[in-house]
Amino acid sequence: MAATAIAPPAAPAKAKRPPAVPTATGSGGAAATVDPYATKAAIDVLRRKGNAIDATIAAAAVLGVVEPYSGGIGGGGFFVIRTADGKVTTIDGREFAPAAFRADSFKENGQTIPFDQRVTSGLGVGVPGTLRSWELALKRYGSRSLRRLMQPAIRIAQSGFVVDPTFTAQTEANQARFADFTSTSETYLPGGQAPQPGTVLRNRDLAKTYRTIAQKGVDAFYEGPIARDIVAAVRNPPVREGSTRNVRPGLMTADDLEDYVAKWRDPTRVTFRGLRVWGMGPPSSGGTTVGEALNIIEAKEPRATDATTALHRYIEASKLAYADRAKYLGDPDFVSVPVECLLSQRFADGRAASISDTAVMTAPVRAGDCDTQSGASAAAEGPSTTHLTVADRKGNVVSYTFTIEQTGGSGIVVPDRGFLLNNELTDFETEPGLPNSAAPRKRPRSSMSPTIVTDASTANRPVLGVGSPGGATIITTVLQILVNRYDLGMTLPEAIAAPRISNRNGPRTDAEPAFLQTPEAAALQQLGHQFNQVAEIGAATGIEFGSGGRMIAAAEPARRGGGSAMAIKRKGRAKGHDKDEARGRNRG
Repeated sequence: MAATAIAPPAAPAKAKRPPAVPTATGSGGAAATVDPYATKAAIDVLRRKGNAIDATIAAAAVLGVVEPYSGGIGGGGFFVIRTADGKVTTIDGREFAPAAFRADSFKENGQTIPFDQRVTSGLGVGVPGTLRSWELALKRYGSRSLRRLMQPAIRIAQSGFVVDPTFTAQTEANQARFADFTSTSETYLPGGQAPQPGTVLRNRDLAKTYRTIAQKGVDAFYEGPIARDIVAAVRNPPVREGSTRNVRPGLMTADDLEDYVAKWRDPTRVTFRGLRVWGMGPPSSGGTTVGEALNIIEAKEPRATDATTALHRYIEASKLAYADRAKYLGDPDFVSVPVECLLSQRFADGRAASISDTAVMTAPVRAGDCDTQSGASAAAEGPSTTHLTVADRKGNVVSYTFTIEQTGGSGIVVPDRGFLLNNELTDFETEPGLPNSAAPRKRPRSSMSPTIVTDASTANRPVLGVGSPGGATIITTVLQILVNRYDLGMTLPEAIAAPRISNRNGPRTDAEPAFLQTPEAAALQQLGHQFNQVAEIGAATGIEFGSGGRMIAAAEPARRGGGSAMAIKRKGRAKGHDKDEARGRNRG
C-alpha cells in the first residue's frame, strides 16, 4: 500500500507554506523556481556555502515532491551551466526509448494508437534520465553530496507540504485517469478526492525512495529493487479492477534502465545585440530554434523601435525557425542535425529576407535548405514541465528544465515508490523515416530551452539566465522574454510578466487574454495577424546580473499561481563573518 496520507488543515505554526515572492534582489546568490518550498531549499544550500549546482539539485528534488505532475525522478531534462571560470556546458538527461521500441510501436493493425491512449500507458514511458543527469552535474561541479542535498526533499515528503490551488486544480484535471491506477489514487487522491488548498499532503513512499537513493547512490534507482518496480509498473501497469481504460503495457526492461547514460553535449551559441546567447543543443530543439529566430530578428534592419514592429518580427521569425525545427531536429546520435547551418547568420539572413511588413498569410511556411534531411515533424508535446534558475556569488549559474511530459506524466505512480513515470515517448513521430521518428535507445526531440546569456568578453560574464515550461511554447516563451528584454527595454521581471503570444508556424498565433486587450494586438491584426485566445503560455523563471554582483531573481507573478524568487542580501560583516539574509522584494 502507498504510504501517502493527507492531513486536515494544520495550525499555522505546524503547517505553514513559505511565502511566494515573484522578484528578489541580492548579491550573495539567488534562485527562482515555480514553488517557494523549492526556492527556499536552493537558498538554504547557497547560504551554507554550497554552489549553484548543489542548490539546483536540492531544489529539483523538492520539486519532485511539491510539483510532481511537472517533473521528478521518473522523467528527464537538460542543464545549461555557466561555471565561475566562464565556461558554458550542457547536460542531456533526456529519456530514451527502450531497446524493444520501434518506429511503429505506436501502431496497431496498421493504425496509429489514439494520442490519449499513448499518453496514459506503459508504452509511452521512456527510460528516466533525471537522476543520472544530477549525478553527472554533481560529479564535475558539485561541492556537496547527493545524500546531503536530498535531505530537504526527504523531510518535506515525510512530514508533508501545504497544498496550493494550482496543485488542487492539476489533480482535479487528472482525477479520472489517476483514479484508474491503484498506486496513483492512493498517492494523490487520498480518500478518493483531490487534496484541497490548505491541507497537508504527505508522500512517505517517495520519502523512502529518496532515502534509499541518498544512502546508496543513483545506481539504486537504475539497478535492484527500485528498478524492478519501475519495470513492473511499465510492463504491467497497476490498473484498478473494473477500470475500462485501455492501458497498454510498455517495453522497458531492467537492461534499459541499467544502460541509461546522461551525456555532455555541446551548447548552442549565437550573438544577439552584442551578447552571447547559450542554449541546449539536440536532442533539444530549444537552442537551435531560439538561436535561429534571434539571428533572423537581428538580420532585419533597421532595428525595431516600437513594440508592434518588434512583435511582428518575433512572430514571423518564429514561423521560419519552427519550420526548420520540424524538418531537421532529432537525436544527434541517430540523425545528422545541421546545427552549424541553422545557427549561421548567413542562413538567417536568407530566411529573414522573406519577412515583409505584413504577416505571412500562407503559414505554415516552408523550411529552409540546410541539409539533406527531409520530411516535416508534427509530434505533439505535453505542456507540463518545470524550470529553475540558480546562481551563486562566485559566478556559477544554472538554467535547468526537467519534466515528465504531460501534466501528471503517464498517470502511473510506481507502486510503493511514490513517483510518477513520464510519457516522453509520445514526443516521437508515429511515422518512420523522419529525424524525430522512434528507434531503440533514441531520445525524442524536445522543446526545452534552458538559456544563459553572457557578455562577449573572454570571461563570459553572466548577464541573464532564463527558461520555462510549456511544451512547444517553451521556445517562444524564452524567445519573447529575450525580445522584451533586449529590444523593448523591459526589466527582467517585466519581460516575464508581460502578456505572451506564441506562433509555431501556423496561420494563427496563440495569445493570452491580456495581450488581446493591448494596442499592439489591434495593430498586429491590421498587419494581417490572427489570434487564438489561450489561458496562459509558459511559466518562466530567470536571474539577471547587474553591476557590483547584484542579482535580480524573477518568477511569474501570476501564471500557474505565481512562482517564487529569493536572493541573499549580503549585509557586511559581523564578528568576522559574512552575514547573509535571504529576502524577496517584500521580505518574502
